[in-house]
This record gives sequence, structure tokens and C-alpha cells, in this order.
Amino acid sequence: MIISSTERVPLEKCPALVLNADFRPLSYYPLSLWCWQDAVKSVFLNRVSIVSNYERKVRSPSYEMNLPSVIALKSYIKQSEQPSFTRFNVFLRDKFTCQYCGDKKDLTFDHLLAKSKGGVTDWENVVTACSTCNVKKGGRLYAYSGMKLFRKPFRPTVDDLHQNGRNFPPNFLHESWMDYLYWDVELLP
Repeated sequence: MIISSTERVPLEKCPALVLNADFRPLSYYPLSLWCWQDAVKSVFLNRVSIVSNYERKVRSPSYEMNLPSVIALKSYIKQSEQPSFTRFNVFLRDKFTCQYCGDKKDLTFDHLLAKSKGGVTDWENVVTACSTCNVKKGGRLYAYSGMKLFRKPFRPTVDDLHQNGRNFPPNFLHESWMDYLYWDVELLP
């Protein structure tokens, strides 16, 4: 849902999109957002530049300012070249889909070579699986399980995860953010 700048929403629903100093979001998924209090504090500490504002103000007894909707860091934060191995990133790599049956509910992860048989917990040995498929495979070796994978597990790049994250936009997108999201998507002629 894209929120128009003229709509009135509670302050708690007015986060600021955080851009790196190169004006790209720090993260697409989860989208790099700061609560309005952190955004205002960073403005006062001179750590960010205001790029765009909501059409509302915040006030203290002695000061009034427009509420930032997009802020950019003044110092560039170098992005990690390799994403962290986390349950969330495994799910994101696999597009929140069981790699055996395609289900999107009750997800967990499965070791292709079970830990009990010496398998390690890493990108190449772990896939997203629904609970039903995980139980069905059990501790058997993948090769003997009789199950088929949609896609072999792999070590994703940060760009892979960003690309997949674009398929899962947050529930709230303010119109002022649109110029800074998905700007590196190829344009159609």
C-alpha cells in the first residue's frame, strides 16, 4: 500500500527511509527504516541529511520542524560483500518457499546432509522446507529421500538477496520513498 503525503497517519506510522551516502537504501529487505524519533535525533546530531519530508511537523516547546520521510547518511557505510548466514536470509534466498513442495506456510529449514550424519549448517547444505517435508525427509540423506529440490542450495550474494527482497515489499510505502526504491531496476523501452 502506497501512502500519499496528504494522508494523516499517526507518528508511529511515519518511519524514515534511510539511504546510504550514495542515496541507495542501506537494505531492501528488511527495508532500512528508522522510527521518526531516531530520524529526528540523527538530524539534530548532524549525522544525516533530510532528503524529503512528510507533510506534517513535530514540535517541542521551543522548536518546530518538518518530519523527515527520507534521510541520507552523511558518511558512507560499506556494504558487506557476503550476506550473513541467518535463518531469515536462507528463507529470503529461497523466496520464503519450501524447496521440496512449494508451500509457503509453516517454514523451517532442512539440512540436505543431516547434522547427525556430519552435515554442516551452511549455505550449500541448508534449504527452506515446510514442516511436513522436513519430517518426511527426516534424518535420511537427500539422495535417498526420494524427494526433489526445486533449486540446489547456493551461497547468495547481497544483490541476490536484495533482488529477492524486492518481491516482498513492506506493507507501508510512502510516496516520497518511490524515487529511492527500485531505481536500479532496468527500464522498459
